[in-house]
Amino acid sequence: MPLDARPDEDDATLLARYARGDAGAARALTVRLVPRAHAQAFRMLGDVAEAEDVVQDAMLRLWRIAPDWRTGEAQVSTWLYRVVSNLCTDRLRKRPRTGVALDDVAEPEDPVPGVEARLQEQARHAALREAIAELPERQRLALTLRHFEEASNPEIADRLGVSVEAVESLTARAKRALAKALKGRVAALGYEG
Repeated sequence: MPLDARPDEDDATLLARYARGDAGAARALTVRLVPRAHAQAFRMLGDVAEAEDVVQDAMLRLWRIAPDWRTGEAQVSTWLYRVVSNLCTDRLRKRPRTGVALDDVAEPEDPVPGVEARLQEQARHAALREAIAELPERQRLALTLRHFEEASNPEIADRLGVSVEAVESLTARAKRALAKALKGRVAALGYEG
């Protein structure tokens, strides 16, 4: 019985030996080519059993063409991997489509607010500016420094020349006054009442 393969034998030589009836050459080619072919099929199909079926089919095709193989035109491994790829592609085409039709996919929402939302926001800002303008000066200053300039209560106390407790009182009174001033406009400004 001849050796399966000598280290210096290339795939084409082994295939020619197989074509002359050398089963050891077939074993050597199988050991050499099948693992990579299977890995390729599995990557494409994602299923071990299907990958095995594809590789088996590809190897059978290789054995059938062995007597007609023309050395030097292509590498055996390249030919085999192309056949594996084509067989996988055929299987993928035949799989039932489980995806959603493009027409059934909702349009993504535009992150830019529409005209109505921008107008609503402008009305809210205008109403808030008007209500803040009506506050007593110290309340208006305390509220503006705290919520629009993001100053801390100690910073506001220092700027206004009052205690931190006085700042807390001024901002609390300002918020209550704003709530009262805007209460009748809640629905018109688009807030739930």
